[in-house]
Amino acid sequence: MQIDFPVNSTIGEDSFFGGRFLVKGNMRIEGTFEGKALLVDQLEIGTKARVKTNISATSVVVEGIVIGNIAASRRILLLSTARVLGDLKTPELIIQDGVILEGRCTISHVRIDDTKSYIESLYDRKQAQP
Repeated sequence: MQIDFPVNSTIGEDSFFGGRFLVKGNMRIEGTFEGKALLVDQLEIGTKARVKTNISATSVVVEGIVIGNIAASRRILLLSTARVLGDLKTPELIIQDGVILEGRCTISHVRIDDTKSYIESLYDRKQAQP
């Protein structure tokens, strides 16, 4: 399944890039990226891609291997060939059958620094008595 969006930058299949990468626009990775951080608007990680970094983006589509946390302000889509080791944080998470994922998933439309405490406080609130 190919997600079509215009791509400003590409790391090709036989390419390796390391370090901190900030892309204004959209990016597709077919090769290898390792570094401290990857900041991009829309990111597509191809089936043969290997990515080892923390990702911050608007939308992320993963078909390859990612080791690192992914934070997306709109959506994360894990296609059937995705292999992910890391935490996911997004308002919308789509996972196809066949994905391998190990990590925590936080799904929320609002930014909450401590989700566990927030949900526990909601649970502990006294309900109004009739």
